[in-house]
Amino acid sequence: MSAAEQRAALLRPERTPDALRLALTRLAPHRLAEMERQKNEAFQLAVRNDSLGPIRGWVTIWAAEVEVERRPDLLARRRAAEHAVQTLDREDPAWRAAMNELQAVLTEAREASAC
Repeated sequence: MSAAEQRAALLRPERTPDALRLALTRLAPHRLAEMERQKNEAFQLAVRNDSLGPIRGWVTIWAAEVEVERRPDLLARRRAAEHAVQTLDREDPAWRAAMNELQAVLTEAREASAC
């Protein structure tokens, strides 16, 4: 089974910190430190503001990130768009198209992972 097939075979995890962390461990272990840092920041904000909003936001963001990592189609689209954004001049209309594509990928992932 190819890496892309393995990614696609991984079921969408529950929207819990432990389930998202386990999925990311399998899909993109190089991003675990980033995830953990953002989780700690979200929990600190939640305590400081006496609100669950930052934790809900963190779960939403990382559920979408895991969705991108587990779906080869979204991952390829994001990588291509990120490459274009990083290499094109901001005045180039293709740069704006790449930014729009990045937003579309994240929106699709967020909607898919909200189910």
